[in-house]
Amino acid sequence: MLIRPHLVNKEYYLFRNFPHRGLICAFSTRALGDMSLFYSDTQGSLKNRKNFLKELSIDYRDLVCAKQVHSSNARYVEEIDKGKGALSYSTCIPDTDALITDKKNLPLAIFTADCLSISLYDSKTFSIGLIHAGWRSTKEDIISKTVELMQERFNTRAKDLYAGFGPAIRDCCYEVGEEFSEFFPYGLVKRDNRYYLDLAGINKKQLLDLGIGDTHIFDSGFCTSCRNNEFFSHRKEKDSYGRMMSVIMISEAATYGTVALQCSPIK
Repeated sequence: MLIRPHLVNKEYYLFRNFPHRGLICAFSTRALGDMSLFYSDTQGSLKNRKNFLKELSIDYRDLVCAKQVHSSNARYVEEIDKGKGALSYSTCIPDTDALITDKKNLPLAIFTADCLSISLYDSKTFSIGLIHAGWRSTKEDIISKTVELMQERFNTRAKDLYAGFGPAIRDCCYEVGEEFSEFFPYGLVKRDNRYYLDLAGINKKQLLDLGIGDTHIFDSGFCTSCRNNEFFSHRKEKDSYGRMMSVIMISEAATYGTVALQCSPIK
């Protein structure tokens, strides 16, 4: 389902589709600057994080971040992990590309610039997950491994899960080699003898295969390469690009989540 997230101040988007008033789920745009403490010019990144998160009533010092390595490793985090990677890249949780938790006021963050961010929300156990899904992690089925970990930790059922896709490079722009047909039995688009990867489509099919309903999957539909003026793109910018942040947190004080689908479909 293509649902346009709610744009706030032309700087960040909120997924308002998940049915819980205590859920904050959003991603930043280029307008708020680089959110990474490792890539590109990081001099202003802490200030950028603070500016972004204060509008969401999140303390930027509480973030839990991972050293993303394009793996399929998922990690359960709890209060003791609060602040890891928030102020220094060296303190990030190592070798991890997906985070899950059932703890309130514990914000999870991942950083992207073409890769797909996937937010997960279990509406029955009030648990959450956040995934950094590039092609390598997608090839290793990081979604299944993350959902399996949520099942182990929280007794999550697929029918209770909701998923939201952030901005990512799309099959209109994501040209890959023919060898990708060996990695993905589906999700390759061939045009003019060239191959293009449908990263979001592959991850959506993996969610559907797990039993997550189509009406529970919300895709921003944004292509980071096509809309490079709004989002960072590794493919478009080479070595000069920054990173957007996707963040999710359960908070009893939140006022953003709504039961109804209030966003307009992408045309």
